[in-house]
Amino acid sequence: MSSGTVYTDSHAHLYLEAFAGDRDVMIRRALDAGVKRIFLPNIDSTTIGPLFDLAGSYPGHCFPMMGLHPNAVKDNHQEELKKIESCLSRHEIVALGEIGIDLYRDRTHYREQMEVFRIQLGWAKALKLPVVIHSRDSFSEIFSLLDEMGTDDLKGVFHSFTGTRQELERALSYGFMIGINGIVTFKNSSLEAVVRQIPLERLLIETDAPYLAPVPHRGKRNESSFILEVAAKVGEILNLDAEAIARITTANAAELFKLNFESSA
Repeated sequence: MSSGTVYTDSHAHLYLEAFAGDRDVMIRRALDAGVKRIFLPNIDSTTIGPLFDLAGSYPGHCFPMMGLHPNAVKDNHQEELKKIESCLSRHEIVALGEIGIDLYRDRTHYREQMEVFRIQLGWAKALKLPVVIHSRDSFSEIFSLLDEMGTDDLKGVFHSFTGTRQELERALSYGFMIGINGIVTFKNSSLEAVVRQIPLERLLIETDAPYLAPVPHRGKRNESSFILEVAAKVGEILNLDAEAIARITTANAAELFKLNFESSA
């Protein structure tokens, strides 16, 4: 990339089977496009190995998180948590993620999701690590738990934010950052007004690949190189160019995840 602009994809599941046929080519495409920092959130015990394998293959570019995704919280959640916890002392990670509550489809495991979220928030506090929060149809429940546990010693990001302006204000009140992805490019998205209310120093961009590909790739497999479309759209909303959004969000990611990006190309 001739401009030398560095883009950061703050949330991508590049270790999943969706990329099995061309993973290295896809990552090279991202690196060539200037996407030099990619943060990898975990899902469950089956993704731990692939996640760390990928991070190990791209040191300085792919950064691992660890956590149990709320949609992976089932009747065996205690066993899953033990496997997740065992990684916290054996691997270097940059965050607890992705963690949270998801009530989009049903509330069958709501109590278990709350318990698992509470436990993982406790781990983050003890380890002084930021959290990456999944909050689909669950802002009220998440805000309640954050209030209960306190956030003076907790940093994080609300990933794939799709809330209202009021929910944004509440999320920002905890000192957290806000992750915006390809949803902002969708024709009927209500995110434009919300994006205008996010302080620049609290803004992150992400792909959530392989999900939520931005326009003009909507409906296709998402990948980290598509973060450029997200940056361009956010820049359009804020009257900034994509390169400015890249600089701002890369700096914000470095602050949140406590990384010195100057030390690696």
